[in-house]
Amino acid sequence: MTQSADIVVAGAGHNSLITAAYLAKAGFTCLVLDARDIPGGGAATEELLGPGYRIDSCSTGHTIIRVNPLLMNDELALHADYGLEYLEPDPVGHVAFPDGEQLTMWLDLDRTCEEIARFSRRDAEAYRRLIAEYDDVKGIFGRARVTPPGFGPSLEEMLLEHPRGRIWLRRNAISAWDVIRREFEDRHVQAFMIWQAFQTLVPVDAAGSGVNAYSIIFGRQGRSWSVPRGGSGALTDALTRYLEDRGSTVLCNRQVTSLVIEEGRCTGVETGDGERYTAARAVLSTIHVKQLVEMAPREAWGEEFVYGVDTYDVGMSGMACYLATDAPPEFQTPDGPRAAVSAGTVGWPEEVLALGRAVRDRRAHDEGVPWLLVATPTLVDRDRAPEGHHTIKLLSPQTWDLPEGVSSWDEHKETVFRRQLEQVRRFIPALSDEHILTSYVKSPADIERSNQHMIQGAFHGGDRSYPFSGKNRPVPGWADHRMPIPGLYQTGGTTSVGGSVTGVPGRNAAMVMLSDLGHDPKEVIAGAGRARAGSH
Repeated sequence: MTQSADIVVAGAGHNSLITAAYLAKAGFTCLVLDARDIPGGGAATEELLGPGYRIDSCSTGHTIIRVNPLLMNDELALHADYGLEYLEPDPVGHVAFPDGEQLTMWLDLDRTCEEIARFSRRDAEAYRRLIAEYDDVKGIFGRARVTPPGFGPSLEEMLLEHPRGRIWLRRNAISAWDVIRREFEDRHVQAFMIWQAFQTLVPVDAAGSGVNAYSIIFGRQGRSWSVPRGGSGALTDALTRYLEDRGSTVLCNRQVTSLVIEEGRCTGVETGDGERYTAARAVLSTIHVKQLVEMAPREAWGEEFVYGVDTYDVGMSGMACYLATDAPPEFQTPDGPRAAVSAGTVGWPEEVLALGRAVRDRRAHDEGVPWLLVATPTLVDRDRAPEGHHTIKLLSPQTWDLPEGVSSWDEHKETVFRRQLEQVRRFIPALSDEHILTSYVKSPADIERSNQHMIQGAFHGGDRSYPFSGKNRPVPGWADHRMPIPGLYQTGGTTSVGGSVTGVPGRNAAMVMLSDLGHDPKEVIAGAGRARAGSH
């Protein structure tokens, strides 16, 4: 049996849904296929701990997408018509250090600086300067992110027009650790900045991570660790309803296994159950690029593209432990109990750096808990759990390689989980066994099993250091969302700015596809969508 639509979309992650939504706004019918039983990819909310406990099975924080024109200008009316709502928790974050000291970040900049000044007044001044300096260039970085290659000036071109642009070109090339150790003197403050800069699991000493020490902190200082009311899946739900209202369809439990190539052009996909889905205009993929390249003959891609994919770094593995508790995860501080939706513990800088180096060297790293996120959205969104209860996620970076003598992650994950509990219980008595009602541990292998595109449990679509970002992502020469096979486009975490919930790859791919399909993207955004000539 064959089904057809104007656009066939392989994968229902938030980016491909965004691309499809813009195409649907222009009048195209889209047929979206996903292997899982629910859409959303990494932007999904599930009852993993039982009825009434709404768990974000991957992403929780949506800070970056808040400044995407998609939401900032409400281009698809997801706020106005589909009820998408974001919460901005305060405090923004709370971090505990190895010596027992703790630091709280608040939405009020002065209050955050007062916290930092407890450790170093000079560092408090440096933090305030960091926020002000990025504020001066945030528009340039923002425009560069939402401008597909060929649709406007590059980041480098725009920075060269700025009075301090060459400084920012350097900051964009060096590592986050280079920035942090230059600007801050106290080890606690350095560790706090590393905890923030490492949120996307790019090693903080990787070339090209320098801006993370500015942009991530700046975004959270202004909008907190934004969380969607009802869970990460609220974004997916709004996008899915938008598509359905415009005659498009999202089908789950459809495993795309191959691309249909006819006369050198991609005209559809085939699924594991033998179904064929044909596209009258184009095919869009959000399949991990390492798996996508296996879905058509290698000669169809060309040597350069295949080499680029073969050498693409899948990124750092992650592990997630989900808990249901009957008490809030309050840190005990000299100022009394304190809880934050985004909290955690962090080691000294050299301990976090050692983890990143082990990942790059493909060595097992089983020393302590160098970085841990303790996410508790129920502190501000009480409907995600039964009354008086909380859902907590312990998120950590891991090396895919296991310690000597350990045969599998299934064997090792409980050991890592108990080690993390022991770590946080130093500061959070409410995470004792008597308060934990149930738990569920997802090792990197479990994450890969639950979503095969999260290769080795890496959920950001691939490393985002210099060799795998910007014009080099996913492959040098193919950063504009067009693939070597005509008729095929790519979005998702392996493209554009990479993973996390940003919506940027989705919106950028839509701009490229609309243009190639004969529409002015600006007119479509404004509600017109007048056709003109063009094809890919």
